[in-house]
Amino acid sequence: PLLEAYVEHDRTAGELISLGYDPEIVQKITRLVDLAEYKRRQSPPGPRISTKAFGKDRRLPITNQYR
Repeated sequence: PLLEAYVEHDRTAGELISLGYDPEIVQKITRLVDLAEYKRRQSPPGPRISTKAFGKDRRLPITNQYR
C-alpha cells in the first residue's frame, strides 16, 4: 500500500506520513524508488501492467542526481 500510494497515486512523503506510515519507512521507500529511477531510463519500454505508465505518467529528471 505504501509503495502503491507513492508511485501510482503520486502521494508525497508528507502525505504518506500523515496517513499514519512510519516516517523512517516512508523516507527509506521514497529514497529507494527515486534512486532506482535511472534504471527505468536504461531499459526499453515494456508492457503497461498497471494504471500508471512509468514512461509517460511518471517523469523525473535523470540528471544532477535528482532527489
